[in-house]
Amino acid sequence: MTTTDSGEFPEVRTRIPARLDRLPWSPWHWRIIIGLGTVWILDGLEVTIVGNIVVRLAEEGSGIKITTAQVTTTAAALYVAGACVGALVFGRLTDLFGRKKLFLITLAVYLAATAATAFSGSAWFFFLCRFVTGLGIGGEYAAINSAIDELIPSRLRGRIDLIINGTFWAGAALGALASVLLLNTDLFPENVGWRLAFGLGVVLGVVILLVRRHVPESPRWLMVHGREEEADRIVTAVEQKVHDETGTALPVPEEEITVRQRGSIGFLEIIRTVFSQYRKRAILGLSLFIGQAFLYNSITFGYAVILEKFFGVGTGSAAYYFAVICVGNLLGPLILGHFFDSVGRVPMIAGTYILSGVLLFGTAMLFQNGVLTATTMTVCWCVVLFFASAGASSAYLTVSEVFPLETRAMCISFFYAVGTALGGITGPILFNGLVSSGKPSDTTLAFCIGAALMVGAGIVEAFLGVKSERKSLESIAQPLSAVR
Repeated sequence: MTTTDSGEFPEVRTRIPARLDRLPWSPWHWRIIIGLGTVWILDGLEVTIVGNIVVRLAEEGSGIKITTAQVTTTAAALYVAGACVGALVFGRLTDLFGRKKLFLITLAVYLAATAATAFSGSAWFFFLCRFVTGLGIGGEYAAINSAIDELIPSRLRGRIDLIINGTFWAGAALGALASVLLLNTDLFPENVGWRLAFGLGVVLGVVILLVRRHVPESPRWLMVHGREEEADRIVTAVEQKVHDETGTALPVPEEEITVRQRGSIGFLEIIRTVFSQYRKRAILGLSLFIGQAFLYNSITFGYAVILEKFFGVGTGSAAYYFAVICVGNLLGPLILGHFFDSVGRVPMIAGTYILSGVLLFGTAMLFQNGVLTATTMTVCWCVVLFFASAGASSAYLTVSEVFPLETRAMCISFFYAVGTALGGITGPILFNGLVSSGKPSDTTLAFCIGAALMVGAGIVEAFLGVKSERKSLESIAQPLSAVR
């Protein structure tokens, strides 16, 4: 690493990105995944537990005065609003002050709010806790995706990102099954079981926080913020640790990059960069997020209502069906993830989006014709979501790697907020009316809307997708501070 003093902001010539990308896979990388990536399990656990305890919260003797409608509308909307606000606010702070500070703060916010939720005794306090919990989870998406992509070797970035994002469904399955146990009044009183359900998230979050304390700051972020010596020390220590753990001689890094260190990037410059210089990539990101948001709401939002209204499945049994659906979602990224690095981003992203949309169209046709049972409907959903989950996870991968380093967290935040707002607010309003009507044709229409948007997003990927597999982040989108 060499530094040239050429005024207020010096130029730094460095091989830090290449040094990180050429590292062999090691236990050190596993610790990064455990410390950062497991937060998606928390998100899945959180969302599913609230969905499954709705009825218990509204019951006499639950210890909180709240109605089912308040939980499913006001509390749900506040959680989504918190996630959107948290993503945007913490995303901006992540680009300004670094990945590590923010992924510690956002997890602490989540832990405090979730713990407080377990002690709720009134509706207003429950609403407040849900909003603050959303703030923490939304902030996590920006800080964590940025840090992971900047620490994981480029040749493995696709599959690792997909698998990590897919673990949301492991948390969802855990939440569904745990709710069945914790809401059993033979085991726990009515005013205790639902509180313990929130305690699960706190316990898991504390474990993650303890591991996360040892995750380093992103050397890529440090090198453009005047802390190149600290970045070099971190990478040197990582290289030594990886060498000791694997016994592999590290190849000499070849690619160099020269950056002019600078102050913080203004918000207007971020907007101009994303929507002017990278306009096509912005359209791509919006398409992918909107498509997956509506597809998931067309299935998961009303799955319990569909099973009950059309197949006579009781609410107590719906959690088991949902756990099966979660397995389908989890297997998609696990099995298909490595193809996003080997076959390539564009064919895999376009293929998973279009195929899941086509399969959902087929499911809608079978449902409309009345040939499905609760079991076969769940099988159809599993097949659709096997491909859709890999596609949806690749949306996060795409927006985290196709924009410049200085804007990365903010871009993740923006597209996440748009997708969450559409999926968590517009989607439920639309699909609740269609699914709850009890008319097969209305539910079919809900499926078709989600399917059409998914196919449309896949077509956009086919034309505007970026071939970013096995490439360094800096070659996909040069840092704004790069000296050309």
